[in-house]
Amino acid sequence: MSNEKETKLATGPLGFWARYKEKHPNTAQFLVFFLLSNGITVLQLVLMPVFKSIFAQTSLVSTNFQIMQFGQNFDGSPYYVFDYAAGALSSGGGGGLAYFLAVQITIAIAQIINFFAQRSITFKSNSNIWVAAFWYLVAYIVITIGAAAAQGFYKAPIYDLLMNTWGLGSVGETTADVITMIINSAISFWVFYPIFKIIFKQEPEKQAE
Repeated sequence: MSNEKETKLATGPLGFWARYKEKHPNTAQFLVFFLLSNGITVLQLVLMPVFKSIFAQTSLVSTNFQIMQFGQNFDGSPYYVFDYAAGALSSGGGGGLAYFLAVQITIAIAQIINFFAQRSITFKSNSNIWVAAFWYLVAYIVITIGAAAAQGFYKAPIYDLLMNTWGLGSVGETTADVITMIINSAISFWVFYPIFKIIFKQEPEKQAE
């Protein structure tokens, strides 16, 4: 009976995957990274509206959060890396501190889960977890600032197009939330992979032990 099970494992999907990993380790690793990253993105898409609805009930919507001015927009107005003007999105505002917190808390939860999942499943790292966590945090901060800066170019046009130009209202706002979150996740996906390759190492001595 045990031999029959071993034969099925060797010829079934698991056996195919094991042989594929042996022949194409880097491609297999990237595929696992891709699948986990997409799972994390789905989690973000679920969490985002939850936190957004919670903070929307607070006065934080009316609290302006525009920091790290970096030059000017095409119309001459100040360009902020984190640009969340006071007021609800439906009324022409930027969501205020409420929207900022909803976005950042969602991303923070997703990235904490992503850290442990990628370390253990994708890269099977046995290096010092605290060193890896430190560099992950540094990368997370840099990427967050970079993604926020890039968001200034596409966030407002997307919301304006879906909510006002196309007149979709709340449906347009939700759709814009999803699109911006996917764009943000895509940026993180392509930047984090080479970083993970560096910080999530397999130390030969520990493997031998």
